[in-house]
Amino acid sequence: MKRTAIQQLYEWKNQKKRKPLIMRGARQVGKTWMMREFGKEAFAETIYINFENEPRFKSLFIQDYNTERILSILQIYHGKRIDPADTLIIFDEIQAAEGGITSLKYFAEDAPQYAIIAAGSLLGISLHHQLSFPVGKVSFLDLHPMSFEEFLMANGKELLVETMKNQQWEVLQPFHQELLDLLRTYLFVGGMPEVVQKWVDTHNFHEVRNIQHEILHSYQADFSKHAPREQLPRMEMVWDSLPSQLSKENKKFVYGIIREGARAKDFELAIMWLCDCGLILRSHRVSAPRMPLKAYQDMQVFKLYMLDVGLLSASVGLDAKTLIDGNAIFTEFKGALTEQYVMQELTTLQPDYVGYWTNERSTSEVDFILQQYGYVIPIEVKSGENLRSRSFTLFCRTYTPERAIKTSPLPYHADEKIHNVPLYGLKTFCSCLNNHIH
Repeated sequence: MKRTAIQQLYEWKNQKKRKPLIMRGARQVGKTWMMREFGKEAFAETIYINFENEPRFKSLFIQDYNTERILSILQIYHGKRIDPADTLIIFDEIQAAEGGITSLKYFAEDAPQYAIIAAGSLLGISLHHQLSFPVGKVSFLDLHPMSFEEFLMANGKELLVETMKNQQWEVLQPFHQELLDLLRTYLFVGGMPEVVQKWVDTHNFHEVRNIQHEILHSYQADFSKHAPREQLPRMEMVWDSLPSQLSKENKKFVYGIIREGARAKDFELAIMWLCDCGLILRSHRVSAPRMPLKAYQDMQVFKLYMLDVGLLSASVGLDAKTLIDGNAIFTEFKGALTEQYVMQELTTLQPDYVGYWTNERSTSEVDFILQQYGYVIPIEVKSGENLRSRSFTLFCRTYTPERAIKTSPLPYHADEKIHNVPLYGLKTFCSCLNNHIH
């Protein structure tokens, strides 16, 4: 399967002053596959060590951080001399080796010619105690579930993706319904690589759901394995409350939905762990759409989304027949799947900031505010075909943004400042925003 992030790995490889790379992302989003695939494509040799599966290497960094000693051990394990110019070294589940992450600092300083990628679940990294983090000595790459664009490519629709990237909306017009059908399927299947592969192989919704439930169970097993004991029940309560939070008309996170009388201080740590390990995405309210948005962020008011729209639809038990029923899947469950999808797509753009706006009295709201290419762009999400929005009109009149986006199941059309972008083309449109603004 093609992952667009592999291009970032090539850019990292070709940097003159390359640092070791840490690949972040939730479990099962495809980190291991992508690192090994990149090793096969871009290097003559790959040395792969998974510290969870190879107990003998867990003490590799305990004695000292002498890179010469460490490389000699890796060389013996590999069975041949390491050519730094043509060998990729992969440290997987690096949090399982004491001092593993700290060692990256010494590779950066003493052996910068070696290409090293490290990965591990963020949960493990976040909770790894007595850790000296190599600030400024590593690069990062965040891997998310497969975007809709990647889902299309996995289903052999590369030409449709190319046409969307070229913004050829007139050419896409005859394929509008086909793209909506594929998007409906994506809202059910989601972007977890194993699930997408099962869909490509079988086109069986039942088998897809089984794997999604397995992934959801494995995440909860992960909580038990890694989380501090006192936080475990709170993490589970936050995780279990997400469908209820998103099914409200106003999707702002409400502690009282977790349990009666719950307060922020009881659950702040649990939410932080879930965000750190990539299992939930957080969108804060901003009080004003000005640069930089983070300066206007309200720390107390936010929305939480799951990492993957398919896992969300599995967790609420949405059945396959909803897919067939016209555009019901976009409006079902208060449009939560549509909004989850948009949050996911915007996150994969790796923007400077994604949040949402409300006025002080919360009587007006804009679903998403994106900071990208030095601009602030409001995005209104419409699950149905009625594009009218009093809040969005008021926002545009008050703040006169350079560009504004409405996204819905309707085909592309634009007036002077507002682009009405079909949901399936949102990510590709936003990635070309720089061209639209200038």
